[in-house]
Amino acid sequence: MATTGKQIFSTLDAGGTLTVEVGEKSFDAPTGAQVLVKMEAAPINPSDLALLFSAADLENAEYTPGKIVAQMPEPFLSGAKGRHGQKSVVGNEGAGTVIAAGEDPAAQALIGQRVACVPGNAFGQYAVAPAAMCLPLGDISSVDGASAFVNPMTALGFVETAKMEGHNAIIHLAAASNLGQMLNRICQEDDMKLVNIVRKQEHADLLKSQGAKYVVNSSDDDFMAQLRSAIDETDAYLGFDPIGGGKMTDAVLKAMEQVAAGKMTEFSRYGSDQDKKMYMYGRLDLGPTILTPSYGLQWTVSGWLLTPFLAKAGMETVVRMRTRVLTNMKTTFASNYKAHVNLEQMLEKEAALDYRAMKTGEKYLVTPHS
Repeated sequence: MATTGKQIFSTLDAGGTLTVEVGEKSFDAPTGAQVLVKMEAAPINPSDLALLFSAADLENAEYTPGKIVAQMPEPFLSGAKGRHGQKSVVGNEGAGTVIAAGEDPAAQALIGQRVACVPGNAFGQYAVAPAAMCLPLGDISSVDGASAFVNPMTALGFVETAKMEGHNAIIHLAAASNLGQMLNRICQEDDMKLVNIVRKQEHADLLKSQGAKYVVNSSDDDFMAQLRSAIDETDAYLGFDPIGGGKMTDAVLKAMEQVAAGKMTEFSRYGSDQDKKMYMYGRLDLGPTILTPSYGLQWTVSGWLLTPFLAKAGMETVVRMRTRVLTNMKTTFASNYKAHVNLEQMLEKEAALDYRAMKTGEKYLVTPHS
């Protein structure tokens, strides 16, 4: 017997019109190792916004109850040619209660349990997910467990990446975010040195109040001097950047090279032989990434994505990470939300413009059945 519920859909046509609306989606009874989850809470992450709105003009969009119609500018329209005409479901992760399961024993064992999951359509009242990708929450509420996957596993993934690549220190940009605060707590627990880069004094104060030792404010006149000093003290030559656009990765690479070059005993026209690496894991700034190479030849700018990392890390590491998240869901991996909205409220102008701005500490939580 099919189950039907409300669902957020995002559709971009070839002419540039983006329609985001509340519709209905039906689910057949789960089979095999699948489970059907009644979704109770789902965070709006930056990775969700890429599919939900991308760079669409929300300020001048048409708003009606449960629906937004906006225009998508170039080059984002052409860049999304592969999704033209497709009615896409949205919402990477969330939490809820398993109400039905396939015949697989592992799936059957989850019936009635509250789980965190990554179904890809979490902005809906129901979702089908693989039992193996469901994390039983026990006494943890769906609100507390809604962000159990993307941010916690990403933050842990940064530390695991650093360890795998032989680093004892990390630089993190936009560091006062929910994810950044988690990373700060993880690094303190794991004795991994962390250089936090923020752009407001209030964000610096927040991180310092949570025990951060190295916090650098990019708005300060002596930002580069602060950054060089932190790199010199920590030997941080690996960084993670959620901003993407602009010059911040460029600035960090410059500071890394300046510190490394300052320790050389002989001049080299090729710069230092210190390996310097920046991973980009988001696009908070949709503008071009500006690099002005003045940091020798030993540097790398690369992308970092959670799913490929987990595949590379292997099941033993993934299980260890998941266990750590569940054990510390209300402490190390706790998330805070500015507002709770239902599916219709999610598409109201004031809310959409607010959470689309991706301001530090102002994440929204969707509660589909409220």
